Formats: sequence, C-alpha cells, structure tokens
Amino acid sequence: MADSGSRGSASGGTSFIDRYFGLTASGTTVRTEVIAGVTTFLTMVYIVFVNPTILANAGMDKGAVFVATCVAAAVSTMVMALYANYPVALAPGMGLNAFFAFTVVLTYKYSWQQALAAVFCSGVLFFLLSIFRLREYVINAIPRNLKLAISAGVGLFLGIIALEQSKIVVAHPVTLVTLGDLRQLPAILCLAGFVLIAALNSRKVLGGTLLGILIVTLLGLPFGHATFTGIVDVPPSLAPTFLQLDFSVLHEQTFLIVVFSFLFIDVFDNAGTLIGVTHRAGLLDENGQLPRMKQALISDSFAAMFGALIGTSTTTSYIESAAGVSAGGRTGLTAVVVALLFLLALFFAPLAGMVPAYASAAALLYVACLMTRGLAEISWDDVTEYAPAVVAAVTMPLTYSIATGIGLGFITYAAAKIVSGRFREATPAVVVLAVLFAAKFAMT
Repeated sequence: MADSGSRGSASGGTSFIDRYFGLTASGTTVRTEVIAGVTTFLTMVYIVFVNPTILANAGMDKGAVFVATCVAAAVSTMVMALYANYPVALAPGMGLNAFFAFTVVLTYKYSWQQALAAVFCSGVLFFLLSIFRLREYVINAIPRNLKLAISAGVGLFLGIIALEQSKIVVAHPVTLVTLGDLRQLPAILCLAGFVLIAALNSRKVLGGTLLGILIVTLLGLPFGHATFTGIVDVPPSLAPTFLQLDFSVLHEQTFLIVVFSFLFIDVFDNAGTLIGVTHRAGLLDENGQLPRMKQALISDSFAAMFGALIGTSTTTSYIESAAGVSAGGRTGLTAVVVALLFLLALFFAPLAGMVPAYASAAALLYVACLMTRGLAEISWDDVTEYAPAVVAAVTMPLTYSIATGIGLGFITYAAAKIVSGRFREATPAVVVLAVLFAAKFAMT
C-alpha cells in the first residue's frame, strides 16, 4: 500500500519522480522503492566478487573486469529503469560468464577478445529479435523441456566448475574425475561457505550470499589463503578490457555456434526472469502478457552489447530482482537505486580483489543448486521429452561446454520425435537447429 503521508508531503522533485515512474498508480512510494532497490542490490552484489574471478581464468585483468562488472550493471540497470520502467536489475550473468571463460576461451581456444566479440554479436542479434518481434516465434519454437534442461545443465556446469576450483573434485587418469583431498583448507572453507550461504538464504537473511563469501574469505586470512589489501580505494583502470573486441574470426562456423549459444541462453534466461519477476510484482496484464516487453528486451540486448564493449561477459536480467519486488518494488525507481549502488561499489575494488577462488566457488555451488531445480519441472512421463532433456543437461558439465549440451539436446530431441513417428512435434526450428549442430559436430 502506498504511504499517504509520503504523497501528501511530496516536493516538486518527488512529484516529478511520481509522474515519471507512476509511483501512485503502481501503489508504491519513494521510500518503498528505495528499500526495494537496496534489497535487490544486496542479493546480487556478489557478482562483483565472483565475475572477476571467473573471467580471470580467461586471462582477463581482474581489476578491469571488476570495474566493467560494476559499470555494466549500473548503466544497463539504469536503461531498464528509465526506458522500460521495471524494477529489474541487470549484471553479468552467472553461467554465461562460465561459458565465456571455460568453454569459449579455454576449450575452443578463442582469445577473450574474440569471446567479447561473440557476446557483442549475440547482443546485436537479440536487439534485432526484439525490434522485429521475432522473439515470440523463437521462444515458442523451442520445446519447454529443452528450455528447462538447458537452465539445469548450466547449473550443473557451474557446479563442476565450483568443485574443481576448490579442489573438491580433481582429475584422474582412469575415471576422469575423482574426490580431492578434503583435508585441505580451501576445500573445507568452500563447503563451509556453501552451507553458510544456503543457511543464510534459507533464513531469508538479506545479502546472505554476499555475507557467506565475506565470512569464509576472512576465515582464510590467518592461513594465507586470502590477502587483505584494503577495503576502499580509487577504482582500477578499465583500459585493459575497454573496446578490446576482436572480430577476426567472425567467418568461422564454431564462432557462429558460440554466438548462437550466447544468444540462446540470454534470450530464454531473460524471458524467464522478466516474466517471473513481473508476475510476482503483479505487473502482467489480464492476458498474462508483459506490457512494455519490447522496451524490456531492448534494454537487455543493449546490456549485452554495452557489457562486451567495456569488457565483461553477457549482461542480463537478474532473477534476484524478485527480492526487491518482494520488498515492495514496483517501478523503475527500484532499478535506479540498484544502479546507483553499483556505481558506489566501484570504490570497493580492494575488497573484491581479496576474495579467493574457494569463496567464490561456494557461491557458484549455491547458484548451481538454484538453477538445477529446473529438472523437477521436466515432463517425466514421456521418454521422447525427458531423454533429450537429460542428455542436454548431463553433457554440459561432462564435456565442459554449454554449447555442446545444447547441440546434443536438439539432435536427440529431433531424432527421438522423428524415429518414434511423432513428426509434428519436431518443429521446423528444432529440426533446422539439430541439422546445424550435427554438421558442426561432424566437421570438428
């Protein structure tokens, strides 16, 4: 409910804010929106600690990535606020950053500059899909169970990355992977951090993920597994990653597959996030449609392009925005507050720099659990639906490639439907994508 006292005492400036964001019409106040913005920020600010650690694996400068993460989040969230007027915050996406570092760079052997070019191209394609209203066709053409499997598979991929970074899982010449030495402090602290983060979030502690990361980081200080370098300082230089895109491999088929994979994950994650958050906020119309969907999608496509230009993996809408909605956020003013707080975070680079791999791995493992919940929603009464979904989800972590999992999912889905005689269920879009992925695998 809106606070009548706040309305009655509104100044001229507040009245402008009310008119621009439609606070009164949305049943909210400036105070409520500010609280909601702070809530959203605290639930997602862990990304400024985790993203530099992940992208450092691709050879990127951690300080520059930290700045790029904060700036991309701030600018993209502000665009969502002012253009689409939704309480949705954006930042470099989990899963997408792991795909960037561990698949595109470390597995496919592209440079991080070329990977940034792929992110930018995916943003351009997303923009075109949004402008020409092709989004509905693309989203509706992909089977629901494959969408769920891809989300869950990304979660499993994050999980194995987290376990590997903390040395809980290590390589083995016979079994490929095996249990690491759990007596080592990084492994112990990672598991402790994971349990702490899960417990804090279970108890609805605001900023539980962030608190968990900081606590296990501090626990590692006396043992030399983390180094204190300060808390506040002037932001590092953005120069090492700014406008470093390399389009020299644009003609390669594998590069195009990478672009498509970035696009595919971003489109479906973004659509699911927007619908989920706005549904909880009661912003869908009587037909269950999202007003200003085009503006929201254009904001998200801008985020991907802008983030790539300044030096980070795909920037996208965050499901953590639901925390702000639960606190009463209903308009873009919530997102404005989040954007301003990300700008403030720029001055905490030393704190972000001291977070060790085991602490960010604890957060990764927790996010992995959240994403893998999609497996529960798969239709388990039809083998032609769940078998390809399982193949897609399982092969992502086992091949260390989200793109490979997506490809095998499409191939097995189309084949299962055709061989079982259910031709109509193998839509043209699915068959075309299956053929393209099959061709790609045949030539590599």
